[in-house]
Amino acid sequence: MAETSIQFTIFLIFTGAAVLATLALFTRQAMISAYILLGILLGPWGLGLVNDAELVKDISNIGIIFLLYLLGLDLFPQQLWKMLGEAMSATILSSCVFWLLGFSIGYVFGYPALEALLIGAVLMFSSTIIGLKLLPTTILHHRHTGQIIISVLLIQDLLAILILLLLQGYGKGDNLLLDIIWQVATLPVLIGLAWFLERYLIEKLIARYDQIHEYIFLLAIAWCLGIAELAVALGLSHEIGAFIAGITLASCPIALFITERLKPLRDFFLIIFFFALGATFNMDIVPKIILPAMLLAVSVIVIKPLVFRLLLIRAGEQKDISLEVGFRLGQTSEFSILIAVLAVESGFIRQDTSYLIQLTTLLTFIISSYIIVLRYPTPIAVSDRLRRD
Repeated sequence: MAETSIQFTIFLIFTGAAVLATLALFTRQAMISAYILLGILLGPWGLGLVNDAELVKDISNIGIIFLLYLLGLDLFPQQLWKMLGEAMSATILSSCVFWLLGFSIGYVFGYPALEALLIGAVLMFSSTIIGLKLLPTTILHHRHTGQIIISVLLIQDLLAILILLLLQGYGKGDNLLLDIIWQVATLPVLIGLAWFLERYLIEKLIARYDQIHEYIFLLAIAWCLGIAELAVALGLSHEIGAFIAGITLASCPIALFITERLKPLRDFFLIIFFFALGATFNMDIVPKIILPAMLLAVSVIVIKPLVFRLLLIRAGEQKDISLEVGFRLGQTSEFSILIAVLAVESGFIRQDTSYLIQLTTLLTFIISSYIIVLRYPTPIAVSDRLRRD
C-alpha cells in the first residue's frame, strides 16, 4: 500500500475524531477514548488507512510538550502551599496503596520486578482530563469538592513529573545511579536559567507589548519550545523543559491569558497524540494482556473510590464529598500513558508492558466516565437533574 500523505492523514484524524467524539458524547464517554479507538480503527492493525503511524506520533509529541507547559502555568505558588496538609497526606497514602496493588498484580502475572514497580506507579495517578472535564464549572471554581480534586491532581502530576525525570535518567546509559544524579543536578541549572530569562527578558517584553495579542501568543510558544530545547541541550527532555517553562511563567499577570490562548493548540496536538497511541497499538497482543489489564482496571475503579473515601474522612471531610471525590478520581491517567511510552523508549520496560498500561488506562477511562456521568453532576449528564454546566 502506498504511503498516505500527511494532508490526507490529518483529514482522516480530525474528521474521524469529530464523528467518534460525537458518539462518545452521545454515550456519555470521555472523548479521549474516542481518539484512541479511532487510531486502532484506522491504523496499521485496523483498516490500514494510516500506515505511517510513527510519523504521526512524532508530530503528536508536541501536544505533550504543550500539556506540560500549561500544567506548569497552572502551578501558582499559593496553590502549592494549599496542597499541603489534607490533600497531600491523602494523595501520598493512596499512591502507596496503588503502587503496592499494581506491583502485586504485575508480579503475580509474571512481569519482572522493575516492570511490576512501574505498573504500580502508573496506577497512582488519576486523569486530569476526566477529573476536570466532567466537573461542572460551579463546582470547579466555587466548591470545596473542586478544590480537593484539583489539589490531589496537582500533587499527582508533580509525582508523575518526578517519574518522568527518573526515566529520562535511566535512558541515558548503563550507569543508572550517575545518570539519575546528573538529571537531578542539571534540573536546578535549567530552573535558574529559565527564571533569569523570564525575569529579565520575557517579563519586560510582555509588559511592553501586552496589548498586541498576536505577539504574546507567539512569544508564549517560543518560550515553551525554547526552554524545551534548552532542556535537551542540558541532557534533560523536552517535556521537563516545557514544564519548567510553565512554572517560571506562572506568576506573570498574563499567565491566565496565555493558558486560554494555548489550550486549542494543545488540544490539536493531543488529539493526534492519542490517535497515534491507538494507531501504534498492536492488537495481536490483546489476548495476552487482556486478563491482567481487566484485573488492574477493575481494581482501580472499585478500590480507588473506597481508599480516597477512607483517607478523606480520616482527614475530616464529609462522607458524601469523600466518596464523590473518590469516584471522580477513580481511573488511571493520561500521564500513565505518557510514562508507559517514555519507559519503552528508555528501555525500562518491554513493549507489551507498555500495551498493558495503555489498555488498562483505556478501560478505566471508559468505565469511570460512565459511573461519573450516571451518578454525579456533569456537563454531559443523561438526566436533567444531574446536568450542570
